[in-house]
Amino acid sequence: MTDIERILVIRPDNIGDLVLTTPLLRGLRQARPDAWIGVLVNSYNAPVLNGNPWIDAVFAYEKLKHVAPTVRFGSLLRRLALFRSLRRLDIGCSVLAASGFQKRALRLARFSGSRGIVGYVEPGEGQSDAAIDRPVPFRRDVPRHEAQDVYALGAAWGLSGEPPPAAVFPDPELVATIRAGIPAPAAGADGPLIGIHISARKPSQRWAETAYVELARALQVQHRARILLYWSPGASDNAMHPGDDERAAAVLAGLHGTAVTPMPTRSLPQLIAGLAACDLLMCSDGGAMHLAAALGKPIACLFGKSDATRWRPWAVPHVVLQAPSRVATDVPVETALAAIGELLVNRRSTP
Repeated sequence: MTDIERILVIRPDNIGDLVLTTPLLRGLRQARPDAWIGVLVNSYNAPVLNGNPWIDAVFAYEKLKHVAPTVRFGSLLRRLALFRSLRRLDIGCSVLAASGFQKRALRLARFSGSRGIVGYVEPGEGQSDAAIDRPVPFRRDVPRHEAQDVYALGAAWGLSGEPPPAAVFPDPELVATIRAGIPAPAAGADGPLIGIHISARKPSQRWAETAYVELARALQVQHRARILLYWSPGASDNAMHPGDDERAAAVLAGLHGTAVTPMPTRSLPQLIAGLAACDLLMCSDGGAMHLAAALGKPIACLFGKSDATRWRPWAVPHVVLQAPSRVATDVPVETALAAIGELLVNRRSTP
């Protein structure tokens, strides 16, 4: 191998987690323009990195919970081949790119054969002093955003200060196809394209279908808005990939005859391209929210029991909608409507 610096960033978590790692990837590339930078992820979140100009390679393995039992043996063989490939690269340093001590990511770093490891350590988590040779103490008593904690791991390469915005890079052809499928503005519906994403895996983050209908109708009246309705397609009882077809059907029925365009997103690249088409997004805390933020969209976001300080949209105009009960259904429609109105006013006044 050559003596080029080789950095492996490890983030085998959910979509939003990987989105919030992109500021670190940007910072590492700026600090080390000649280094080789790879990212180890899972096959579910890997498309977040499609077209990313700051990295040289993406290594993705399948999580067993996303694989049918009949083909898991083959999945394990592919994982073994992946780590053999990483070992041949002679990784100089791996970054456990998440807040807190990351036991699973540490195990992956060891499998990769990395000669050094940067990651957070916490008292009482059972890690040995030798497990992470470049440890960073993690403080849970200091409220910070996930993007800030992940970016701080780049201090080993001279990174400091606030992280830059997150970024994802939609497929231009897919964006063009999606935009071409949105009906042209009609009389009384020539205002902004407002996206409403109704999917949320955590029950505390879900808003009622009737609330979405009421909000969409009010947006059409007050802002002449055209509505793009996003959801994860499929049946709600699908054990591997639950969907929201039933909820979407209820919302679409309530909006029959209005300027609403159904936007079921059957893949992550399709979701990214679809979100790129809207001017503003109303959604629950989750992967779609972080993708929209990485696309620079203003966001009104419903939070349930999640920590909004850590998981709010990063570096974009946004309003957090979180009831004192920490249950999304307790957020009034009027509150969401006012938040979107505020974001629209700010959007018009911002050059």
